[in-house]
Amino acid sequence: MLPIPATELNGTGTLAPYWTFYHAVVAEQLRRWLPSQPSLLLDLSGGRGRWPAQAARDGHRVVEVMDWRGGGETRLRAASSRIQKVRADDLAFLPDGTVDAVVAEERALSVEIMAESVLGDVARVLKPGGRALVCVDSLVLGMAILAEQNYWAHLCQTGEVMLVPWPDGSITRCFTSAQLREVLAGAGLEVEWVRPRTVLSPSTVDHVLGSAGRSLSWLVRTELEAHPDDDDTVGIHLVASARKPA
Repeated sequence: MLPIPATELNGTGTLAPYWTFYHAVVAEQLRRWLPSQPSLLLDLSGGRGRWPAQAARDGHRVVEVMDWRGGGETRLRAASSRIQKVRADDLAFLPDGTVDAVVAEERALSVEIMAESVLGDVARVLKPGGRALVCVDSLVLGMAILAEQNYWAHLCQTGEVMLVPWPDGSITRCFTSAQLREVLAGAGLEVEWVRPRTVLSPSTVDHVLGSAGRSLSWLVRTELEAHPDDDDTVGIHLVASARKPA
């Protein structure tokens, strides 16, 4: 059974309250993860996220890559005093060991099927001791989307890489926690943790938020305190933190 219908994965529709909760979880998780001191952050979320603005408000400088692997000439423009937006098809414009942290939200490593290549670039541009925060589609989501489209034969395949065709014709790569750990380690990064982005279902979120005395902030804290590391049975997305050896 699909945990969230594919038509609702854009954050709209009848599940809008759940997505409000989801984005609040992401924002709080990022707040806790960001360096404590002002740092240089590279964002590979393709211009689809609100996270560069959050990092800038916390005092960090951000280089936001808008069209990751999209082709075209590298162009850099200032979006604000702390955010610079770049159009580039790779990270060749950055020298080795340049940035303190890298964020790849909005399923960037699932949309970019060759995640190994992306993470190799990430490891190169990170300073020793720098960290990366990445979000990918989970195996749970991939199998549910295949089932929704009646691709039952595909569900029996056990290959190392799971590529999932979406109803709109796009293809994404889905991961188990073990596979995500493997590609991070293969890039030379030390994995700190891997866990589902959220474990609470839309119905649970609706029920709790509709109950007296339960706020969105309380629900977010409850979610983040669960810490179900390496659980592949729940959640549409996996999120991981990794560090470049000092």
